[in-house]
Amino acid sequence: MVGPRSVLITGASSGIGRALALACAGPGVVLALGGRDAGRLEAVAAECRERGARASARLVDVRDDAGMAAWIEGAGPLDLVIANAGISAGAEERRPEPADQVRAVFAANLDGALNTVLPSLSMMRRQPPGADGVRGRIATVASIAAFVAVPGAPSYSASKAALDAWTVATAPSARAHGVRLTSICPGYIRTPMTENNGIAMPGLMDADRAADIILRGIRAGRVRVAFPWWLATAAMLADLLPPRLGRRLLSGAVGRG
Repeated sequence: MVGPRSVLITGASSGIGRALALACAGPGVVLALGGRDAGRLEAVAAECRERGARASARLVDVRDDAGMAAWIEGAGPLDLVIANAGISAGAEERRPEPADQVRAVFAANLDGALNTVLPSLSMMRRQPPGADGVRGRIATVASIAAFVAVPGAPSYSASKAALDAWTVATAPSARAHGVRLTSICPGYIRTPMTENNGIAMPGLMDADRAADIILRGIRAGRVRVAFPWWLATAAMLADLLPPRLGRRLLSGAVGRG
């Protein structure tokens, strides 16, 4: 696969989104970058332009389905779309998570991702295939938290679990139409979202390294890219335990993926 020439990324103003934008930037590459912070987003776009890319910055709200569809259609045709935008919030283990927080997390992490992926799928199905038969590639950024129900982050875990399951289950039908879908499930990444976690973060890695792993997995056509592998495996095994034992092991694991 030749590197993507036209790329759209949500949540591109910092963290993994910024690292992905910079990793994709280069001469002849067109980048459509979306985010919520105008200053930081334009700074990322400027860095991408310094690397030779044509980069546009757009303030977007991924919860706005009509607005997202219009932006994506206007940016096309696209080789690669990365639904990276998301939020996280912890919760008290002995108190119900506030209803408004539950809805906000699901709206951003699940609805927001679908508002990015669904119009992208529709558009890519209409694009002519490349020499490799692929019409386009789409990645959703879930989390290793998708594999285990963390008591201190119920909405975050559940929203990422739904996103990962939907992406993996939809990948075969998308592939039949020439579109490759990949679910990205990272562990702890050094970003503004994790800097105030206040908990142990095993396997913590820099965003640049994470971006390299993500893009290699997308290029390889993998349906799921979970890393570091040992942390993903541990999370999957922990979720097989009886809930009471699992809660004891995960007690205090309130963190942002």
